[in-house]
Amino acid sequence: MRRIIFALFLSCSTAVFAQGAPARPIELAADAPERHIVVPGDTLWGIASKFLKDPFRWPELWRMNAEQVRNPHRIYPGQVLILDRSGADPRLRIGNIIRLGPQVRAEPIAAEIPAIPASAIEPFLSQPLVINAGDFATAPRVVATQEDRVFTGTGDLIYVTNNADPQVRRWHVYRPGRTLKDPETGEILGIEAVFLGSARPAGERADVLPLELTAIKQEVGRGDYLVPAERTDVLSYVPRAPDRDISGRIMHIYGGVGETGVNSIVALTRGKQDGLEVGHVLAILRTGPTVRNRFEDDRVQRHVLPDERIGLVFVFRVFDRVSYALITNANRPVMEGDRVRKP
Repeated sequence: MRRIIFALFLSCSTAVFAQGAPARPIELAADAPERHIVVPGDTLWGIASKFLKDPFRWPELWRMNAEQVRNPHRIYPGQVLILDRSGADPRLRIGNIIRLGPQVRAEPIAAEIPAIPASAIEPFLSQPLVINAGDFATAPRVVATQEDRVFTGTGDLIYVTNNADPQVRRWHVYRPGRTLKDPETGEILGIEAVFLGSARPAGERADVLPLELTAIKQEVGRGDYLVPAERTDVLSYVPRAPDRDISGRIMHIYGGVGETGVNSIVALTRGKQDGLEVGHVLAILRTGPTVRNRFEDDRVQRHVLPDERIGLVFVFRVFDRVSYALITNANRPVMEGDRVRKP
């Protein structure tokens, strides 16, 4: 059945990717292979980079329409991707599945390859990252710890206000962190959540709801907040450019460094309200400097140099006004304040 569904998906994916399609032709990478055998450890972004000068044009190489772009693009180890140059524009198609080893035959029922390396973003998928300021008024809070302990550990009980939904089976505990502000306008975009640990129900709700701490990263105490645990899955999202103009800034680099590069996580000043989606790729721009020259007539002239594209980011988690992205390409160090926009 999975083979039939996958075949139907492939037949549908030949539709022309019409929405927002650039007029310029697809540019292949200088050393684009004629075919590629998918192996464990591959990513959609990595394969796209093998074939394309601009990996975010992956949907065009598959002739995807706008609806297909928003669905997972499942590619499996053992499949052969063949570059077809026979038409006006190149395209990719799936060839026969091959054996990856002497006794193991790869089938499309295996786990599909991810869009980007999962190991680089794992903590950012499973933990709360941004809380809207208005959410604190309604969020459940810790009112007491077991035996009023100051230091809590795995297995200890905490007691939570009775506005916590007893049907939720897993909670994250957090406290407010730094305020996220737009570096251009100073506007507050959200408040970062400092992840403290995870908990699960440990009894009936009365005046309070008892929860058992199942994992601890920092001490949990009175006044800390809770949010239902959620997980964002980006395993097969299609790398693509947004279908509208989006421009923002890198407002934070994770890891406590002033500048960074490939495989680092950054926070952006744009989110769902601005049209960003998981899988969107944005260009990183370094603002061109203003130079001053004094020529023969002693007049000082100022010239603004053009912005320089220095890399790309892949958006993997989106909140209302903030997004988190992985730097996938960079030819210069990336810094807080650098601009991002539709490539």
